[in-house]
Amino acid sequence: MKKFILGVLLTIIAVAGYWYFNDKNQSKTQLDQTSQLIEKEVKNVSKLVVTESSYAQIFTYKNSENIFMGITARKKAIVAVNTKATVSYDLSNLNYEIFPENKTLRITSIPNPELNIYPEFDFYDVTQDYLNQFNAEDYNAIKKRVTKQIRKKIQTSSVMDNAENRLLSEIQKIFVLTRTLGWTLEYHKQPIQSEKELEILL
Repeated sequence: MKKFILGVLLTIIAVAGYWYFNDKNQSKTQLDQTSQLIEKEVKNVSKLVVTESSYAQIFTYKNSENIFMGITARKKAIVAVNTKATVSYDLSNLNYEIFPENKTLRITSIPNPELNIYPEFDFYDVTQDYLNQFNAEDYNAIKKRVTKQIRKKIQTSSVMDNAENRLLSEIQKIFVLTRTLGWTLEYHKQPIQSEKELEILL
């Protein structure tokens, strides 16, 4: 009778152990699959986000030089500039860490925006005195100066805000995915509980 009871107990322990380790393995497999899915989706989001805009401006360039005894030589030109500007975020440089045991996806850094401008110059109404004529250095200096002004203007324009909104939209996709799978998205170790928090943090 003792042997029978001992056998029953050993069978129960063996079955319980089997189910425990089987459930644990299934849970680990499921966790690994979820981690792989999250990493795959983050890589899908990791693309180049580009916002484009066009600008047209007119600049007037004037220069005068005192030649001798109050004699002044002048030159002037009207510069029409058509500029295409792009603001991009290369999200392939998005840095993140995955912690399957805590079901946490942590974004550690987001790439900075890159502003590129492509100006095209047309010169009109070019007038110049004989002793103060335009040369290659003048045209290069004008282009450099105008390009600097255009870049400064674009940096404070709506195109930068539009690019940030597109970036936020891409990061929100990651947030929705993690919430759907029961994971937590963090940014610099700060848990994000809502899309509003995400917007504030970014």
